[in-house]
Amino acid sequence: MALEHGNTFFDHKHFLKSLTRLPGVYRMMAGDGSVLYVGKAKDLKRRVSSYFTRAQNRRIQLMVAKIQGIEVTVTHTEAEALILENNLIKSLKPKYNILLRDDKSYPYIYLSADEFPRLAYHRGKRKAKGRFFGPYPNAGSMRETLQLLQKLFPVRQCDDSFYSNRSRPCLQYQIKRCSAPCVGFISEEAYAEDVKDAVLFLEGRTAEVIDGLVARMEKASSVLAFEQAARLRDQIAALSRIQEKQYITGERGDLDIIACSQKGGSTCIQLFLIRHGRNLGNKAFFPNTAGVDNEGEILSAFITQYYLGKQIPAEIIVSHPPDDRALLEEVLSLEAGRQVNVRQKVRANRAQWLRMAMQNAMLALDAKLASKAGMRDRLEALQRGLNLDDTPSRMECFDISHTSGELTVASCVVFDSNGPLKTDYRRFNIEGIQGGDDYAAMTQALTRRYTRIQSGEGVLPDILFIDGGKGQLHAAANVLEELAIVGVLLVGVAKGPDRRAGMEQLFLLGEDLPIILPADSPALHLIQQIRDEAHRFAITGHRQRRNKSRKTSVLEQISGIGAKRRQGLLKHFGGIQGIARAGIIDLERVEGISRTLAEQIYAAFHEE
Repeated sequence: MALEHGNTFFDHKHFLKSLTRLPGVYRMMAGDGSVLYVGKAKDLKRRVSSYFTRAQNRRIQLMVAKIQGIEVTVTHTEAEALILENNLIKSLKPKYNILLRDDKSYPYIYLSADEFPRLAYHRGKRKAKGRFFGPYPNAGSMRETLQLLQKLFPVRQCDDSFYSNRSRPCLQYQIKRCSAPCVGFISEEAYAEDVKDAVLFLEGRTAEVIDGLVARMEKASSVLAFEQAARLRDQIAALSRIQEKQYITGERGDLDIIACSQKGGSTCIQLFLIRHGRNLGNKAFFPNTAGVDNEGEILSAFITQYYLGKQIPAEIIVSHPPDDRALLEEVLSLEAGRQVNVRQKVRANRAQWLRMAMQNAMLALDAKLASKAGMRDRLEALQRGLNLDDTPSRMECFDISHTSGELTVASCVVFDSNGPLKTDYRRFNIEGIQGGDDYAAMTQALTRRYTRIQSGEGVLPDILFIDGGKGQLHAAANVLEELAIVGVLLVGVAKGPDRRAGMEQLFLLGEDLPIILPADSPALHLIQQIRDEAHRFAITGHRQRRNKSRKTSVLEQISGIGAKRRQGLLKHFGGIQGIARAGIIDLERVEGISRTLAEQIYAAFHEE
């Protein structure tokens, strides 16, 4: 079912009148016939209607404004719609869908079905006779496993043409990485024993391998074959070390751990693969989220695009609850031919693995944001977005943090062409202003910062970002004018109407209307990263100042209480609250606190 698309106005009311309520897939079409967005629905009419009747975020508003037609495909079930949606997203790559860029096939370890089987790297369709183990998250982790197998079990890894034309053993035999079946140095039965052990290892049944090797070692010792027994002993020791390193405590099945992290307008999904209880490694993905900042929606799209058509584990642990979890479990179970569970609330060891995956996602995202290539692209996009003559080489951003107007701290973060320049970060404890007056706080911080720079203590930035709208922008402009600073572009970064990431408004001095960059703009992502870093640095400074004030302000006012006695009191009573509750006799028990000092401390905490 479709509506003709062209350059005419799209009459959605007329279209919706005849739209079915059956499940299916819809495609939003642009005037040139390209697909803007592909979605699924349990009830097509209700889902498509929502785009035109509900308040939507700016990303959806932009998309809806471009719609010139909608095409739908009816399916029997919602699960069938999800599968079709996934296929269409992969083939059409619509602009407003979340897209998983990395859609390559993943590597496996292949064990051939030959008389003397070989272990080999395999990527692609698994049609050859034999067994496949994996998938591995990347070629590096797969190669590492092959190298381990070479050390533990001397099963050949050479290709068949090399194997068939040998008249003498190769170097792999010399370094004890192969038993040379090519020249008959090992019997078929003995070789089959090594292959069996390798398979058990790949299946995660290392304990069985070790038990078998122990039995063979004891048998060799009993018949005085000490050289063979020593080789088996070393093999057992190596397997035990690997088991400690690679195996997940208490886990013997297949599961994946997926964590999603967002920062500076970018998203990282970290995937850990556990097969037969073995940690096969991890892989970072950086999907194009088309401005979507909901982790559940992103994870739902990732799981669908990544797993359909691939091997699916029995369990998937996620950092955020994905949208339509029940539907995902239904479709994945149908695809796998068995029950597949998607879980977010986990405990004990699994909670630790999830935290580990989350930490890896954040670290990978930080590394990507700090990469020179990514930074260069963002700076060039910023130059275009703000219509600058040159690419900016130095940027600063200020932010203010306080609690109900008290203990205000201003932060200044600096970015250059390589990313954050943390050695140039500065914090300013704001004093002498009315609590909560962010304009006055911003004025004081900027004055202190740029007075020093004008006196030769630093370098002026090309762009000065201020976290806020026109009010903060004019406060900053007054400071620069007072200090006779020219050539610095002032940009106010306001959150936008509903304070959602991706909807920021950029105010330039003297311009009435803000600049609004697309949600997927690399320039906007850079500005978000700089703004978020200034916010983090300000909050950290404010918390440190607040904690210091709470811990030491009262004690520092008491004559005779120096740093050593303060530390002793805090340690003895576990903090300032414990000291406040303590009596005079309790205070006397602390080393270095006399009766007189104890009375002074008690009075300081209990005077009206």
